[in-house]
This record gives sequence, C-alpha cells and structure tokens, in this order.
Amino acid sequence: MSDIPMHESGDVRTAWGRITAWLERNDPEAFAALGGPGSPTAIAEAELRMGLELPGEMRQWLLTTDLDAGRQPDGRSCLVALGCEAVIPSGHLLLGLTDIQRVYLSQLGLEEMQPSEDPDHPFWRRQWVPVAAERDGLYGTFLDTLTGTVGTWAEAHGAEEDVYASLFAFLQETADQLEGTSSGDWRDPGKSAGPRKLDPRPEDEPIRLWARANGYLVNDRGRIPGTIREAYEASRR
Repeated sequence: MSDIPMHESGDVRTAWGRITAWLERNDPEAFAALGGPGSPTAIAEAELRMGLELPGEMRQWLLTTDLDAGRQPDGRSCLVALGCEAVIPSGHLLLGLTDIQRVYLSQLGLEEMQPSEDPDHPFWRRQWVPVAAERDGLYGTFLDTLTGTVGTWAEAHGAEEDVYASLFAFLQETADQLEGTSSGDWRDPGKSAGPRKLDPRPEDEPIRLWARANGYLVNDRGRIPGTIREAYEASRR
C-alpha cells in the first residue's frame, strides 16, 4: 500500500456515489454500462506498466468502480476506447484502468519523442495520470501522483496544473455540476481562479441541437467532444 498522503478533504467514494446516483436517475444506459469493483492485482499491474505508484485516493476510486472492468478494446478503437459513456461537464469521459494506461503511455510517449522546449512547462510529466479525457486524448484531466492535485491538459494551450486540490475535489465539483448545485469551493486554495468554464459559443448551438436530436448526450456549456463534432460534420456532407 502506498504511503503517499491522500490529499483529500473528503472520501472519494462519497463524491463518486453522487455521480453514479445522478447517472442512475438521468442516464440509465450509461449507469448500466459502469464496470464493477476494481482489482488490486489489476491496479498493481497497471502501476508496473506505467512505472509509478498511484496515490491512495485514486486506488480508493478504482477499487470502488473500475469503469473498464471486464472489457478490452478492439484494434480499431480510439485512444479512449472504453470510458464512462456519460459526458461529464468538462466534455470529457471518465476513464477506467485500461484507458488510463492507454492515454498515459500515449501522452508520455509523445513527450519523450518530442520533448517540450520549456522543461518547467512540459507537454506531459511522468507523474501525471489521466482520469478523464476526450476520445482522441487531446484534452483531459490528470492527477499529479506526487502532489495529489488535479490539473487539465489541452493540445491547443498546454497543461494547467493545480486546478483542483485533490481527486475528491474534482469528483465533488463534477457531482455539483451534474446536479446543478454547489456544496463548496473545491478548487485548489492557491488558485485565484478555478478551471476554465467556457461560455457557450453561438456557433456551437446548431451542433448541440443536432446532437440532442440524434441521441447524443451533450452539455449546455463547455467544449463539445470531438466525436460529436465529427458526426455532425459528417451528417452535413
């Protein structure tokens, strides 16, 4: 068991329980597709493959529910091959253990193949582990395994570290946004501003309307997932 502090102000199982309860009420199909309890053996094998140790807080979440449990991607899958089908407010998919490894090794490989010019602000750090991402892996949310804080990355403008104080804080705010409530300010106290909340762009409204009419789950705010944009563009050809 890791002796890394959990860096939490609450139990991740409580925050995750709020998310799954919301899914059960509002997206039964996504709720039904959630994986089962995680395996300590699978977590240990993932740590060995990635070459790092997961903080206790992340272990706790993965042992509660591994979103990929019992499933394997096929050879034609996107980088995020499995993941939670419900789109969270950021527009990303929550990741299970299989996709965590796939995205981590891809991001780390890109950094090693073409190192960032500024070592203080790299494209990817070895200690970052993804917890949510878009299908193409170009945007997402990561947990820093050394500090316990949570940040975000985006191909267009790099990474933003220390957005949330912990994984609990990230899941708690995700639950708040899904429920349309607020149970506190879960941002890192050292940050003067929280994660970027993107206002709806007028040019995105036709895509959101089309997505809802065609059975896609899309939020009123934030970035529209790349897969939905691609499907929308394909429908107009």
